[in-house]
Amino acid sequence: MAPRGTKGRVPKRRDKPLGKGRKSVNTYKSLISIVFGAALICGWAVASAQAADDVASKAEVCAACHGQNGTPINAMTPIIWGQQSNYLYKELHDYHSGARANATMSPVAQGIELPDLRQLADYIAAKSWPADPAGNATAAPPADIAGKIEMCKACHQPHFEGGAPAPRLAGLSHDYLLSAMNAFADGQRTNNLDMPGFMKVLSESDRDAIAKYLSGL
Repeated sequence: MAPRGTKGRVPKRRDKPLGKGRKSVNTYKSLISIVFGAALICGWAVASAQAADDVASKAEVCAACHGQNGTPINAMTPIIWGQQSNYLYKELHDYHSGARANATMSPVAQGIELPDLRQLADYIAAKSWPADPAGNATAAPPADIAGKIEMCKACHQPHFEGGAPAPRLAGLSHDYLLSAMNAFADGQRTNNLDMPGFMKVLSESDRDAIAKYLSGL
């Protein structure tokens, strides 16, 4: 029998308040999100640091000839520090594909994947062009080549500092510039559609005078 005074009554349920449970669950989820997010950030940071180190180590190979401080070891080796990124990548790509051949550069480029070559080009381009105290960026060209060198400005820019489609010429060595122009003129270098035609219309003395002028900028 039910105790007196309780007949017909339904016992009251003493449920645990829901608020505290929900707060605990939400707090737990928040902690999980924070920890997971922090892990992702840390993983990204580590991967980025490793990628940067990897690019830097590849650039050390370039420094053997192109110089630890951006100054090449000889006049036949071009400056690459601060050179246009798109140009650097194109030349590396062409060495990689065989469109341009060089006993030193071809095996180096062919040993690196194309995405890594792009990163390498960007890394080198971000360096500062080695300053030449004797350079005069505003010097006017000699009268005998003034008209002939105008055609170069369309791609290489008014002061020959280079742009997206073309490399910087100002400040490169006379020996390298002359060698490059002669290679285009003689058909030894063919990885550019326009340059061979331009160089063939110039005389050897014109190419020499242009190389001397550009190297002094």
